[in-house]
Amino acid sequence: MPAYDKSDLERRMAGAVEALKHDLGGLRTGRASTSLLDPVTVEVYGSHMPLNQVATVSAPEPRMLSVQVWDKSNVGPVEKAIRSAGLGLNPINDGQTLRLPIPDLTEERRKELAKLAGKYAEQARIAVRNVRRDGMDSLKTDEKKGVFSEDERKRHETEVQKLTDATIADLDAAAAAKEKEILGK
Repeated sequence: MPAYDKSDLERRMAGAVEALKHDLGGLRTGRASTSLLDPVTVEVYGSHMPLNQVATVSAPEPRMLSVQVWDKSNVGPVEKAIRSAGLGLNPINDGQTLRLPIPDLTEERRKELAKLAGKYAEQARIAVRNVRRDGMDSLKTDEKKGVFSEDERKRHETEVQKLTDATIADLDAAAAAKEKEILGK
């Protein structure tokens, strides 16, 4: 059975694009949205967990998020995770509830968000390149096993590279659109 599976590579690369779009969707331009905190992970109970698994996130006002932590002992780690997520949000501790005022989008804040969007895009590009590497490695393994000839391997490598280039172009387009939205250009 060949180790090379083009449909698996396509699925994994498409997953990287969807993950980027999800992360970019969390970057809001001035309005409170619960998806803003989707990328936040909290270290509790000895593991990293998404914020929505340790607290309830709501948007009671257009420029305010509220995070109701379920376990009082997790308030500190949740507050720390939100501060260190690079979202530019400063939680106000109110017992088991953290209030997050959404700051006005100053030029500096817009640049921070655009930089964060670029960081998300680079992480997605790295994921796609890792998928390409896995595909190339499986092609070489199949050639050694005699599944493919050298010419077939090279043809498949060209396909994998074309798929990688197209996926990275999709990532770049999504990131560029979000940066344009953030910067208001």
